[in-house]
Amino acid sequence: MSKASRQKHRIWLLIAFIVVAYAASKYSPEQATSVSTQKNNIEHIVQQQQSDVQIEVMGKVIKLLRDDLDGSRHQKFIIKLTDGRTILIAHNIDLAPRIDDLTKGDSVTIYGEYEWNQKGGVIHWTHHDPAKRHPDGWIKHQGKIYQ
Repeated sequence: MSKASRQKHRIWLLIAFIVVAYAASKYSPEQATSVSTQKNNIEHIVQQQQSDVQIEVMGKVIKLLRDDLDGSRHQKFIIKLTDGRTILIAHNIDLAPRIDDLTKGDSVTIYGEYEWNQKGGVIHWTHHDPAKRHPDGWIKHQGKIYQ
């Protein structure tokens, strides 16, 4: 590669870095949180089959599933929202405490990342992010926050 080509390549890399840095400076997890936690948002998100959306929901536990112990371990359960919609919760118990006293019928509030699927979707990232690259999620159960 000639000296001129290397210099042109460096300039393009610098431009790309500046664009990425500018976009990152405009991103605010607080703004994403406030927009995605609106009460009617879950209906819109499901209808639009959206994924990778930070959302807060409240519901009742209707089914406890066995923990998924393959790879990162997850406590799994299904909640039912007030509108009758059901959502699978996948709570990473390698990064957050397991909710040992969770039982069918319990009320929970969950903040995490929603992923659409034909069965109603799943919420994961219900824990802190040790790398600080993703908004921290949590589960509130009987007045205690698990994250």
